[in-house]
Amino acid sequence: MKKIKGIIDRFEEGFAVIEIEGITKDYPKSIFPKEAQVGDVVYITGDKVTIDKSETKKLAKEIEDLMNEVWED
Repeated sequence: MKKIKGIIDRFEEGFAVIEIEGITKDYPKSIFPKEAQVGDVVYITGDKVTIDKSETKKLAKEIEDLMNEVWED
C-alpha cells in the first residue's frame, strides 16, 4: 500500500484537509490520531495515519525562519 506524505491544512466537519504536493484532499477525521493538529506532517497509509513529529518541527522552524526574513528591517 502506498504511503502518502502530507500536511494538515485544516479540519472541517468531520474531515481533515490535507495538503499533498500543493493539492488539498479531504480524509475522514476519524482516521487521524486525537493529538493531530493543523501544521502536522503526516503519513497516510490506507486508513492509518501517523504524525511525523521531527518533520513537523523541521517544517515549523523553516516557516519561522522565513517569517523572520520577511519581517526583518
